[in-house]
Amino acid sequence: MAITKATTQLGLQKIVVNTGIGRLSTSNAHFEEKMLPEIIAEFKAITGQQPALRKARASIAGFKLRQGMIVGMNATLRGKRMRDFLERLNAIVLPRVRDFRGIDPKNIDGNGNLTIGIKEHTAFPEIIPENSKIDFGLEVTMVPLVRGRERSIALYEALGVPLKKAGDMARTRSVAPKAKSKSKRTAK
Repeated sequence: MAITKATTQLGLQKIVVNTGIGRLSTSNAHFEEKMLPEIIAEFKAITGQQPALRKARASIAGFKLRQGMIVGMNATLRGKRMRDFLERLNAIVLPRVRDFRGIDPKNIDGNGNLTIGIKEHTAFPEIIPENSKIDFGLEVTMVPLVRGRERSIALYEALGVPLKKAGDMARTRSVAPKAKSKSKRTAK
């Protein structure tokens, strides 16, 4: 389904794409020289713009984290880049995600923001898995112009976002493994 300019301008304010790379930055001594430029290049290919780097605000010894270390990056997409990203996300990326059965409407908060976690960035068509040496996940947050959960659900369905239906959610709950019951004790 092609997303029209009018539909998106009336519906979405922005899409924010985030990734956390703090775990990678603390595990490799040459992170900033070798790994960071590759992560930035792949993130830039996915979003179509240079990401903003996020640095640690405080040192945390338990996590081997020092103040000023790069722990994440994000990009805010608006206008044409937002429309193109949303179209690729709906048509190509989400169907390529392993075991994808739709987005749970519980991912929509009270203000109507939809947050989707993607475990592997290689699901995007811009990334060639054989050439990618580093694996990282992404978080995509869609911020609508309308406020309210119910109105946002209707908007996302109109934009073609694959949300789970009520019947689909009931089936996934019935398939889930049941909790083990406690063993019966014998009376003395």
